[in-house]
Amino acid sequence: MQKYVELIKKSYSEYWEYLKHEIIFPNHWDNYFYGLILISLLVWGLEILFPWRKQQSIFRKDFWLDTFYMFFNFFLLNLIVLIALSNVAEQLFNDFLGLFNLSTTSLKLFDVSVLPKWQGLFIFFVVADFIQWNTHRLLHRVPWLWNFHKVHHSVKEMGFAAHLRYHWMEPVVYKSLLYIPIAIIGGYNAQDVAIVHFFNIAVGHLNHANLGWNYGLLKYIFNNPKMHIWHHAKVLPKGVRFGVNYGLTLSIWDYIFKTNYIPHSGRDIELGFDGDESFPDDFISQELYPIKRK
Repeated sequence: MQKYVELIKKSYSEYWEYLKHEIIFPNHWDNYFYGLILISLLVWGLEILFPWRKQQSIFRKDFWLDTFYMFFNFFLLNLIVLIALSNVAEQLFNDFLGLFNLSTTSLKLFDVSVLPKWQGLFIFFVVADFIQWNTHRLLHRVPWLWNFHKVHHSVKEMGFAAHLRYHWMEPVVYKSLLYIPIAIIGGYNAQDVAIVHFFNIAVGHLNHANLGWNYGLLKYIFNNPKMHIWHHAKVLPKGVRFGVNYGLTLSIWDYIFKTNYIPHSGRDIELGFDGDESFPDDFISQELYPIKRK
């Protein structure tokens, strides 16, 4: 037990020092703090220059709430719980494997470091996105997970910052399901993860932005604003119970597994979910909603 207590203390200390360094010394290209700000400003600028819903305010409904969510979920949440939880979970998993004289190294099916860099990044990106597509489906299909995911679907006007409005439990679910499959593929480093992560953030921001883009033929590969707007539609298609267009970065999974749905321009459709009239509209109440929900 003492080992885990010390690990938790070390996790808090190291992440706090890391976060301070990110803010004070923005002198490296994979700086998450300023990278998030830069991507957000660029996509917001595109919204302002090329708005799809021209009547929508630049500072749309819940703009500042979503901006707070963006920084809370990307940085403060890691400081408060996720890094410590992740490190402890990893140690528990390693200790469990140790009971059988195994390690994460022995579980690796192959090492992408023997491949050209672009191939290794491509494998990591595709595997991770497919796992997250399936995780996203679970968030809609499992009732207690859906109560957490309602926070994201409480957005009533779409904009780039809505991308990172989600309950803190969501990354716990995503990272838990992503850990083991990624663990069996070795050869990645922090810069590899940063490249994929920044790309995913940029596409996620664009998907939620007030932009009427679908990328032409690339819409069958990459998720886009005209597709993702239907994922947030309050009224689901007839015969559909759990939702459509689950893609995060890639849309191809929806086309392969027939969960794609774009009947017409969704520019002015109502967003939300059934019963969202009674859903809380402040951060604390939204975070507590799944706990209070019977």
